[in-house]
Amino acid sequence: MSALLAALVEQYDVLKNHLRRRFGDQEMIADVMQDLCVKVLERQDKAAPTATPLNLLKHMGRHLAIDHYRADVARGAVMVAVDDVPEAATELAGPECAAMSGQTAAALLATIQALPERCREAFILVRLHDIPQAEAARILGITRGMVARHVARALEEIQPILDIHSGPHET
Repeated sequence: MSALLAALVEQYDVLKNHLRRRFGDQEMIADVMQDLCVKVLERQDKAAPTATPLNLLKHMGRHLAIDHYRADVARGAVMVAVDDVPEAATELAGPECAAMSGQTAAALLATIQALPERCREAFILVRLHDIPQAEAARILGITRGMVARHVARALEEIQPILDIHSGPHET
């Protein structure tokens, strides 16, 4: 058994708790730990000896968690279902308002999807999921200041769409 695999077996709970504290999502951490086990087993024969196997495992786990998060964002699992918003918002409105809301939602969705990846991720975490900027920074592995800049940029891109579609409506 390699030293890395031995450290994984011995320090499994410590590593899992470290990732849980860092990322919070229990289900994602379970997936990350499984992927980490697979990765260590696959590379068992090829792994170079390391003086600090727990640190290496924490590093690998962090990167796997970030990869999981990015994959979720890419699949749209983290994004709010924008298609549901117009239906709920237009139940009390007339057909013109319903069409306008659908157009606004489509334009917003297209604009959000067109944002650079980091900008989009930061915006979704902070504005759609109400995650504090410091927590979003930790999840994304960037500074809180960069999160604030990404969110500000996203809002600059989105605001013109809201201005165009938020003109006075007849009731």
